[in-house]
Amino acid sequence: MILLLIIFSIRSFIHWKKNIPVNLFVEGLRNENNGHFEEAIINYETALNKFEKSRFKSNLKNKIIEKLKILHTVIEYKNNFRFGRAM
Repeated sequence: MILLLIIFSIRSFIHWKKNIPVNLFVEGLRNENNGHFEEAIINYETALNKFEKSRFKSNLKNKIIEKLKILHTVIEYKNNFRFGRAM
């Protein structure tokens, strides 16, 4: 019984550790949808770093990379638009 409890605890810990990048991705999506692009970038980059540490490859990692590219483009566009209107 104790052995079963230990195995269950280890399995739960491993499952929880794998979900950290997913949780960060969801939080990044929430920030992106609310217009907080800088916070979303931070969440996505942190999730990407967690993937790198675990050497876990998935479609989610590719989605994060694409989201980061898009967000950097959007922020650059917004900054150029503000600068262009100020002139």
